[in-house]
Amino acid sequence: MPVPLLDLKAQHATLRAETEAALRRVVEAQQFILGDEVAAFEREIASYLGVPHALGVASGTDALLLALRGAGVQRGEEVVVPSFTFFATAGAVVNAGGTPVFADIEPEGFNLDPAALETAVSDRTRAIVVVHLFGQCADLEPILALAARRGIAVIEDAAQAIGATYRSRQAGSMGQAGCLSFFPSKNLGGYGDGGMITTADAALDARLRRLRVHGQTGTYLHQEVGFNSRLDALQAAVLRVKLPRLAGWAAGRGRHAAAYRERFAALGLAAPDGPLVLPQELPGRGHVYNQFVIRAARRDELQAHLKGRGIGTAVYYPRPLHQQECFAYLGQGTRRLPVAEGACWEVLALPVYPEMTDAQRTEVIAGVASFYGAAA
Repeated sequence: MPVPLLDLKAQHATLRAETEAALRRVVEAQQFILGDEVAAFEREIASYLGVPHALGVASGTDALLLALRGAGVQRGEEVVVPSFTFFATAGAVVNAGGTPVFADIEPEGFNLDPAALETAVSDRTRAIVVVHLFGQCADLEPILALAARRGIAVIEDAAQAIGATYRSRQAGSMGQAGCLSFFPSKNLGGYGDGGMITTADAALDARLRRLRVHGQTGTYLHQEVGFNSRLDALQAAVLRVKLPRLAGWAAGRGRHAAAYRERFAALGLAAPDGPLVLPQELPGRGHVYNQFVIRAARRDELQAHLKGRGIGTAVYYPRPLHQQECFAYLGQGTRRLPVAEGACWEVLALPVYPEMTDAQRTEVIAGVASFYGAAA
């Protein structure tokens, strides 16, 4: 039985009538750039996250870029980022004019290690980008406390974590700004690129709204040089259909994750005695499983074995950012960030999308078990 890593067609089948009606609504209105549809979605996201302000931009990457500009990052100033994350986290820092400083991650949750952060900040640090990776929040309390002591802005990269919580607060609601992505593979995914910035700061919100339209304050009047980064009305319409289903989809992902944990443990495949380290739901952090990422002995061989059985997997991520060629000029490639480096050799994402059937999940478990010689 083939099991894709993600099956967007299965999700679309449950939404076809509503999304097609929403798209027709935008086409009939002929208002494609910002406008009422985007404004309504911004209000709905702000309400969902419990923040005063949310503004749609063209992508999650642009959300990071504009948030960094809004934080006042200047050329040469440092921004601390985890080394184990999607490239955009650090790429946006460079494009904003800053210098990324890479820090190690906590082994349990793959997120920025507060202890490593302590040694990474300096007098030149302007901001910290905290990534909530794979659908679980970083340990924000010590990070926010350090930032407050040092006068450093905290930007949440919640691209993979909409709906995740940290001590009952929503991911994207706790820093100076939160950044969301609506890339199709995300838990709340559009029909193309899209992003959102959230903030409780009214002045920052006003500036970001200028920055997304070339720094414009009135018709052909520009206070500063900005960007062309606006969420399409067509995307907003689709995302408005999906948003009310987000909690149910997260529950479905959580159900599959719990079943994986139970069965792998029963088969003797889970650490400390087995070859798999399973993702943990850390105390006070509500996980939404954008990915179900295991650490696996003989990872590459396991991935090839599963591919042969028609089971989709992915490696997020095969190389830490401090060792990427494009960042060699920073001179950080020889630094040891052992947890991030080790994760790159071991991590493997298994299918966890909510539309996956129990039979498909059983097929994944059987495939993993057969590789390690366990009877599923």
